[in-house]
Amino acid sequence: MVTLETANSALKEVYLGVVSNQLNTSINPLLARINQTTSDVWGKEIRKLAPYGINGGIGAGTEDGNLPSSAGNNYAQFVLELKNLYGRVEISDKAIRASENSEGAFVNLLNAEMDGLIKASAFNFGRMLYGDGSGILTTITEDGDNIITVDSVSNLIEGMVVDIISTSGVSIKDGLRIASIDRTNKTVKFTTSISGTFKDNCLCVQGSYGKELTGLGAIFKSNGSLYGLNRENYSWMVPYMKNIATESANTNISETVIQKAIDELDECANSKVDFIVCSAGVKRNYQSYMLSYRTNIDVMNLEGGFKAISYNGIPVVSDRFAPANTMFLLNTSEFNLHQLCDWKWLEGEDGRVIRQTLGKPTYQATLVKYADIICNKPSGQAKISGIAES
Repeated sequence: MVTLETANSALKEVYLGVVSNQLNTSINPLLARINQTTSDVWGKEIRKLAPYGINGGIGAGTEDGNLPSSAGNNYAQFVLELKNLYGRVEISDKAIRASENSEGAFVNLLNAEMDGLIKASAFNFGRMLYGDGSGILTTITEDGDNIITVDSVSNLIEGMVVDIISTSGVSIKDGLRIASIDRTNKTVKFTTSISGTFKDNCLCVQGSYGKELTGLGAIFKSNGSLYGLNRENYSWMVPYMKNIATESANTNISETVIQKAIDELDECANSKVDFIVCSAGVKRNYQSYMLSYRTNIDVMNLEGGFKAISYNGIPVVSDRFAPANTMFLLNTSEFNLHQLCDWKWLEGEDGRVIRQTLGKPTYQATLVKYADIICNKPSGQAKISGIAES
């Protein structure tokens, strides 16, 4: 007979390992490339020594002259607060009771909830990889009758719960659930009616402003601070960034443009590109370029079951969350996801992971992970922008 006790055991002993592995390796091709480690985690922070430049104790001299002065390695300290990542599943008491005499029905119930959790995580964690940690999804461009128009819908999906906040992070309206999205006209309708002037404000995942992973959006900037260091004082904290639209009327991607960025990283930062990611339109542009020269397009199989086309043996992957008109050329060996621990169920004092929702006939279980991403060498990464979308 199925009980809450058996459900509790199943989540802890059967589902945790499977779901954790899928969340780490199967929800996004870029995330699957990033090494996950518990090193350099101190309390609630990541504190990491990052070497830069070279050892200065090198020189030539005479046969009986002075030896070169010693000058050890250069180090800077990265400091980053661990982010709190959560995933929740909910099962109604009615559903549990309806399946208590059928183990098969109960397994199907749990499988459906776990699949839903993985799909939601794939969307949100994939989105965070390209964000700047602010949690801002899009900007509102027009108000309407119970509907708003936004500048981009790529980070939005039906069912998502969002807040409307000002550009400075002040909450304006909380807990709005998206009912429908018109992706052609970039309009959003919520399950509850709204009224007011919201133009020029932003949408953010519920309660997440300033609390998301430090993604590529935070790394690819030329000023400000990153990991507690001011870029003005550390030039190696600034990646290679090139907007080809400012240099030529031809904004199609080519092997020459890609190779120039790769050579720049190799020669100036001693960094080897091993992963290229871009928007779907940019990938199509690159495929058109290859086909125009009657070049065979090689297909590669990546970890996590993903597929990619190849540029000289380097996988080229499109991601729905990659910014439009943009291609990233990354050395993923320089990225680490530092975590306090891997995914764990949030347990009560009695060790249970399934608990009744306060005031409701439902039960909830929460997965948690405390982590954030650090790029050890930002100057070893590149971004090409201004590329035409095909």
